[in-house]
Amino acid sequence: MTTATIHIDATPPGPRARADAGSIPGWGADLRREDRPAVPRERTPPRIDVPWKRPEAQTPTVEVLHSIERPGLTPVFGTTVPPSGVSGMLRRLAFQTSESDLRHWLLLLLADRVNVLEGLLSDLLHGRVPQVLHEMGLNAHWREHRERALRAVAALAGLALALIALLRRLF
Repeated sequence: MTTATIHIDATPPGPRARADAGSIPGWGADLRREDRPAVPRERTPPRIDVPWKRPEAQTPTVEVLHSIERPGLTPVFGTTVPPSGVSGMLRRLAFQTSESDLRHWLLLLLADRVNVLEGLLSDLLHGRVPQVLHEMGLNAHWREHRERALRAVAALAGLALALIALLRRLF
């Protein structure tokens, strides 16, 4: 058995650490204001005299949901997927509460999941069979991690059997 030789640098860590500190990204950000390297360049208000006009606000062509903490719409917003269906109703309900309320975020998460189901139902109603396993990447998971996939299938089967047994006992 061989033992590894440990090499210890003879220079004290202080001077070298100070010399290398400037090469570290973000170095000096937590120093006192007068010791920070960027302080001479920080100015409020900016010295550049550039006339700034507020951008023209986008006109809404579809329903746009926004926080109740905000007085109006932002100047630019997305309009590709307006709220619709049950997920849209859940989103409208979520935006009636404050962003500091947990219900707001849980309703938005639920609306996302419902929107996925609405998309699957829409595909089926239009005669398209969605390739759920392919879109979720389960084919690749099966190909690359077969043992892990088999354990997951076994766990889900056990959970399903336990749920069926519980429901039979209750009803």
